[in-house]
Amino acid sequence: MNALTFEETNLLCIYNPGTRQGAIEALTEMRGHLQADETELLALTDSTLAKLRAMTDAEFDELELYPDFDE
Repeated sequence: MNALTFEETNLLCIYNPGTRQGAIEALTEMRGHLQADETELLALTDSTLAKLRAMTDAEFDELELYPDFDE
C-alpha cells in the first residue's frame, strides 16, 4: 500500500465516518461538489480515493486519523 501523505491524512480526518467504505463514499460525494478550478483539491481527493480503494479494511483500521494540531 502506498503511504498516505500528510495532506491525504488530513483530508481523511475531515471526511472519515469510521470505515474505509464510508470514507470512499464521503470523499466521492464531496468530490462531486468541487468546481473545475479547484484542481489541487481534486487531485488530492483523487489520490486519496485511489489509496483507499487499494487498501484493505484492516489496513484502514490501523490508520491514525486524528488531526495533529501541533504540526
